[in-house]
Amino acid sequence: MASCGGACDSHCGSRPKLEENGDEEKTQERFDRLSLSNSSSSSSSMNMPLCSKCGEGDGRKDCNGLCASCFRSYLFGKFKLAVTSNAMIAPTDSVLVAFSGGPASRVALQFIHEMQSKALKSWDASNSQALPVFGVGVAFIDESVLSLKPSHKVDMAVEDIRSIASSVLPAHKEIHIRPIEDIYSMDSEAGRGRMNQLVDMINDPTGREDFLHHLRMLSLQKIASENGYNKLLLGSCTSTIACHVISATVKGQGYSLSADVQYVDTRWKVPVLLPLRDCLAKELNLLCNLDSLKTQQLLDRPCSGINGLISSFVSRLREENPSRERTIVRTAEKLKPFCFNKFSGNGYHDFLPSRLRPKFQNVYDDEYAFSEVFCPVCGSPLNVLELQNLKRTQGNTQTRADIFVAHCCQSCCFQILPNGVKPYEHFFSLLPQLMTERVKDSMSSNHSRLREEIKDYLLDNNDDEI
Repeated sequence: MASCGGACDSHCGSRPKLEENGDEEKTQERFDRLSLSNSSSSSSSMNMPLCSKCGEGDGRKDCNGLCASCFRSYLFGKFKLAVTSNAMIAPTDSVLVAFSGGPASRVALQFIHEMQSKALKSWDASNSQALPVFGVGVAFIDESVLSLKPSHKVDMAVEDIRSIASSVLPAHKEIHIRPIEDIYSMDSEAGRGRMNQLVDMINDPTGREDFLHHLRMLSLQKIASENGYNKLLLGSCTSTIACHVISATVKGQGYSLSADVQYVDTRWKVPVLLPLRDCLAKELNLLCNLDSLKTQQLLDRPCSGINGLISSFVSRLREENPSRERTIVRTAEKLKPFCFNKFSGNGYHDFLPSRLRPKFQNVYDDEYAFSEVFCPVCGSPLNVLELQNLKRTQGNTQTRADIFVAHCCQSCCFQILPNGVKPYEHFFSLLPQLMTERVKDSMSSNHSRLREEIKDYLLDNNDDEI
């Protein structure tokens, strides 16, 4: 803007300069604020920890310093390593996944589905297609008969379970949703009545909860056997096993504890697999949140009695030191496993890599001859004292109920079986046949083993001379 040459106020030419200087100051302030914000954002991005594995994604404190992608790969690697290094699944197997709706079984279902999908892709790309791909099914045990929740909420929860399983599995895979009273071979109404009577006879809350766990396992075994599955996969993780280690010790089940903490358990008709044994419950919960894996825990039963106390105790230990659960499980791993904690079938490990095959094949067959007698209720092998008591009482037993009680471990006798002759005879009459037959199977195996030991002293059937 030009000056008027002094005809007007002497400050005429200086005003626009002041205005221009004011605009420049405001503009400079804006630039300063922008540069300050940019520098703060760049410094904050520089201070943001990167993934400790890939160095690219944002490392999360709750993911052990890993980004979400690497954390997921870390958990899947644990699962896959447990499956492959312990020869859990062969290409010809058919695996039944026990699904409860919780985070652990949800992750197990997701991971086994991914392993199957990768195997299918490899099979499609293979020219020979010599090895088949293992099958996968899902089983859910409905325990609403023993629940106080409204029936409409239970029905909605069961439908959620069905939809979750259907969203993961291919359409041709079966989903088995069975009520727990189906363990009886009778109509549902009669089975429901017997189940309620049976559970009501157990006064101890810890014993009642443990007995329901044993019934659930028998129900899963029944589903697997009836539908052609030869492996049963459970979602037991490090946190669950840590609680079991302490509770089993408190209940006097230390002798059989090593059998329950291994990756493989073949004492059942359908072998049981624990591929999530090295994963914490916190990690599995986090993965469900990161991958938006839907869960349904409405039907979960809260722990009670000794189990509830142990669960609270382990939770407090976890708050003080998150590694305590791993320490408990690693301590239990030092116990010597039983012979049934490995697969031993001839030719079963032919599909394994050559570096892993000697781990399973260089074992004498005599090591795998089952010499244990199992409790018909919980399936635990009996210790020396319990076997001695069994031998002393076998000669005095009169009824099938007496024989059944004689084969039970001390823990089940104390917490589950009722006191008195008449109560336990009634209790025995209410038990499902799958449980009472386990005594018959145990006795027949004992007779066959005895015959094997004295076979050199028996006369040949073809020998006509005395």
